[in-house]
Amino acid sequence: MPGHGIPVYPWRLAPDGLATRRQLRAAGLRPGGQDVVAQLERPRYRRDPLTAYLYRVDLAKPVRPMTPARAAALAKANTARRTCPACRADAGYVIPASLGRCVPCDYPEEQRVA
Repeated sequence: MPGHGIPVYPWRLAPDGLATRRQLRAAGLRPGGQDVVAQLERPRYRRDPLTAYLYRVDLAKPVRPMTPARAAALAKANTARRTCPACRADAGYVIPASLGRCVPCDYPEEQRVA
């Protein structure tokens, strides 16, 4: 379990050669199966600290390339997130999970007034 027996650094004070997942991704890398080697902690007022796990940059692997099949699956998933289950129309945006359907279907009375 991360946090037990690994070094903990204050926020923004990690040594060179270590990076978070987001930093690796920005550099076109991924952890590649390596274990967490350290963690950052950012204190917060009256709450538990934010934690970010660190990985070694020298052991990171390149991000896998996007294949046509992965691109098609991603496009299909995004289309499903934009399609309203009530009216089956493409809403033009990702439908919020809190609503469960597009805004015109969820608030029809407000759409008629405008």
